[in-house]
Amino acid sequence: MNSLTTEVGYVSLLKQGEELCGDRVETIVSSDSTTLVLADGLGSGVKANILSTLTSKILATMMASGMPVEECVSTIAKTLPICNVRKVAYSTFTVMQVNHNQEMTLVQFDNPAVILLRGGVSIDYPKEELLIDGKKVLKSVVAIKPNDIFLTMSDGALYAGVGKQYNYGWQRDNIVDYLEARYEPDWSAKMACTIIAEECDRLYGHAPGDDTTVAAIRIRRRQAVKLMIGPPEHPEDDNRVLELLLAGEAKRIVCGGTTSGLVARYLDRPLVPSIEYYDPEVPPTAKIEGIDLVTEGVITIGRVLRYAREYLADSDLSAQWSGRKDGASRIAQLLFEEATDIHFLVGRAMNPAHQNPDLPITMAIKMGLIEELAKLLEQMGKQVQVTYF
Repeated sequence: MNSLTTEVGYVSLLKQGEELCGDRVETIVSSDSTTLVLADGLGSGVKANILSTLTSKILATMMASGMPVEECVSTIAKTLPICNVRKVAYSTFTVMQVNHNQEMTLVQFDNPAVILLRGGVSIDYPKEELLIDGKKVLKSVVAIKPNDIFLTMSDGALYAGVGKQYNYGWQRDNIVDYLEARYEPDWSAKMACTIIAEECDRLYGHAPGDDTTVAAIRIRRRQAVKLMIGPPEHPEDDNRVLELLLAGEAKRIVCGGTTSGLVARYLDRPLVPSIEYYDPEVPPTAKIEGIDLVTEGVITIGRVLRYAREYLADSDLSAQWSGRKDGASRIAQLLFEEATDIHFLVGRAMNPAHQNPDLPITMAIKMGLIEELAKLLEQMGKQVQVTYF
């Protein structure tokens, strides 16, 4: 094992008029591997959804169990139901599997070729052609490096813009050029997918002519983030909690006026409030030397929770918090994009300001916000710990 970890993200656009997506992404994460399968079922709607769901679940489960590629593909060929109209059982697929955070195994069948971005530039990788039950499958094994991004997509991405901006759609070379021109070193896996999906949506005139899915695995170094909200229930625990907040290598967020005052006194450094409202619905931030971000408490975390729900929506392209400077957006950037390991330090002291009957913010509400946010962050693939004091 090494200090690297994997980050997974994907975005899907549904074909106009369809309620079910014919593409499916399945991921399995274990202690020594991360497996992602993107399957694209024949046609669209219910039949395509069934084909892609079966393909992705079976392949992901078998590959994650360490079974040979030949056996996995052969099982798929024998399992898929036959389409009554076309008389074939068909789903294209791409498997991306990171093993021991050292190498990437790619298995590709009829999907657009995986793009590997390294340092913002697309690079070639070796491909071995296998013939399995009459299917031509490409297999690759690639040694990984920090910040590598592996992107796979369904062919809906290539059809974007047909007869409009492009005569033959948005070809893979066009997509590579688009990515290289816009590359940012701190892209998350989800953001890389969103960049492509947004452009596909635009090229389709916001009415996709085919299901379009983009999925990615990013290789990155671990980044710890600690977030403290609320002072401890017992004042004698103050120093213990603050020592925990400040220990080790991590980015640190402090939420709440009482909490930030406590931290400032402990550090013997001034708490400098800001009067800039970057968002009229989000209270302004403050600064304490040695703390990466200081914000208001419950209202700000409530907005972060809303952003987390939207972030996990398969078809969400908004990322309205990206690049913004208000407290909620900056917390979202740190937790969703930068963090791999997150530790919430939650104080249970009652805040006198919250006893106002016109502002019924209870301890249960605050703890509920943190608990739901923690669950959503775990769904994003983060390692999350919540400690109450």
